[in-house]
Amino acid sequence: MRTSRLEAFSDGVLAIIITIMVLELHVPEGAKLSDLADSATGFVTYLLSFVYIGIYWNNHHHMFQLVRRIDGTVLWANLHLLFWLSLYPFTTAWMDETDLARTPLVIYGVNLLAAAIAYYVLVQAIFRAEGPGGLLREAVGRDLKGKVSPLIYLAGILTAYLVGWPALVFYAAVAAIWLVPDRRMEAYVAQHGLTD
Repeated sequence: MRTSRLEAFSDGVLAIIITIMVLELHVPEGAKLSDLADSATGFVTYLLSFVYIGIYWNNHHHMFQLVRRIDGTVLWANLHLLFWLSLYPFTTAWMDETDLARTPLVIYGVNLLAAAIAYYVLVQAIFRAEGPGGLLREAVGRDLKGKVSPLIYLAGILTAYLVGWPALVFYAAVAAIWLVPDRRMEAYVAQHGLTD
């Protein structure tokens, strides 16, 4: 099976997720610059979630430049990832509307962790579909960032449960780690002359 329909569908879903998130931002009641302070928490949580969606879109795009064969398992694994990403607007709005209360922060962290696990499952499904000679398997290598990220999410979830808002530091740290698209894939694509 070719990947073009999967990629187009995923792009559309991610665009809708971002649109839903921005619609959840509350417009200030007043017309003064100081009135923006009331929307500060909403903007910060939106920015963090927007960055996460951007990270997933970037890495999904780079990954599928290397994928030559998919099967039904890959399709379902991709839907599994999109399911967890589609919950970002809900968990983001909940954090905002509760002024970063502990339970919403924990649930947001669980949402981030679940999406990371779903991405890992997708990569493993692609590995199986393409077999031992797949380009993605060669490009990914040891995947240190992928192994460290869940541990940081767990630290953030624990911090959210025990303390509250400082959990955002852990969640932002994982985003910072992944902000630059996966260079292994970019390098592999460039080295082998692969393009869209």
